[in-house]
Order: sequence, then structure tokens, then C-alpha cells
Amino acid sequence: MPSLILSLETSSAVCSVALHQLTDGSLISQTELRLEKSHSSHLSVLVSQLLENSQHTLQDVAAVAVSDGPGSYTGLRIGAAAAKGLCYALDIPLVAVSTLRALARQVAAVTASAEDMLFCPMLDARRMEVYSAVYTHDGQEVLAPTPLLLDSDTLAEQLTHHRVLCFGNGAAKFQPLVADNSNASFLTGIEPSAVAVGALAVEAYRRGEFRDVVYYEPFYLKEVYTTTPKSRA
Repeated sequence: MPSLILSLETSSAVCSVALHQLTDGSLISQTELRLEKSHSSHLSVLVSQLLENSQHTLQDVAAVAVSDGPGSYTGLRIGAAAAKGLCYALDIPLVAVSTLRALARQVAAVTASAEDMLFCPMLDARRMEVYSAVYTHDGQEVLAPTPLLLDSDTLAEQLTHHRVLCFGNGAAKFQPLVADNSNASFLTGIEPSAVAVGALAVEAYRRGEFRDVVYYEPFYLKEVYTTTPKSRA
């Protein structure tokens, strides 16, 4: 009987896949590729290698989890298409996990005295905007995912009453704006990982929180704007 959950994380420049055991939530294997614009050509290869290296096949997979967004529009589309294709072909459930919640889980799990602070993932949305949210150490939502325009008053309420740890590829833009606030801390080099997506997906699977394979769309958080090439204008 299938007892594994396969997780895909494609919301950033890092293409990441992981395999977890559903019975106890343990991580079996993981792999990632840090190569710009490689998701479409490498995701299926990473999945195949992951299964082969862990001596499993797709028939051992009970569900597929995907990073739900926000994040890179193209990356999220690629991950969603791959996850839906696998679920449809294997006739198994689809689980979608918030990119921001998974990123917070990833950092909180390795932070000392995590219960004493809030966790604020920030994903770059260009210019002085980020996709962000705020969570407690155990994943309780303090601020729902939202596009934040960064200035010195951003997260003022949270920073007045709590220590807030900020991270993700958009956090560096916020750091100089709150340099004088001792409650603001920053981590660098934190990228979304399929390992955290999988850990949350195991919990969602046990609760029966599945998405419609046919109609599922990633959570982009705001509309995607496209422009017409000048040659066609």
C-alpha cells in the first residue's frame, strides 16, 4: 500500500523535491537544484532520481504536495502542472502548502527559543514590495499572507510587542528600514525547501485537506501583469 508523500517546491530559483513517510512524518530523501530557470527541464529528472536513489517508485507514492505560493509565477505554474499531472496519472490526492508557512516552519524548526519570537518570511515582489506573512513558532498565523510595501512603519505593531525574525530573498530590503529597532532580527541565505513543504503536507494529508486536481491553481497573491511585445503593439 502506498505510504509516501512526494513534495515539490518550485516557488523560487531553487528547484527542490522531497519524500516523506506518511506513517510517522519522517524524511526519507531530498534533493535540490540551484540553477536559474531550470524548473521546466529538471523537475521531472529530480523526481525520478529521488525515487531511484531511495529505492522507491511512483507506485509507492500516496499523495503529491506542491508549494502553493506566493512566489515566482512561472515556477509556481511549473510545480502545479507537474503535481497535477502526477496526481491525475496515479489517481492520488493533491496537497497544497503555503510557501510562506512552509518557509516559517523551516526556520522555526532550527531556531533556539523559537517560542519567544515571531517568524516573518519575505519573498521579493520587486521594487520595495514583498510577499509576506507573520507566524508564531508553531505555525499560528499572526498576519495573513499579503503584499507588503516596505517602509519604516511596516510591521510596526508586531515589532513593538515582539521579537520578529525576518528571512527570505526579500528581507534584505527591509533590514535598513528598521536598523534601529532591537526587536528586528534577520537571517540570510534562506530559500524555500520541499522538506518543509513535505512536513506540513503530512499533517494536511492526515486531516484530509486535499485540493481538486482539475481546478487547482497556485496562490499568486496578486494579479500577474503581462505586457505586449513592442513588435506587436
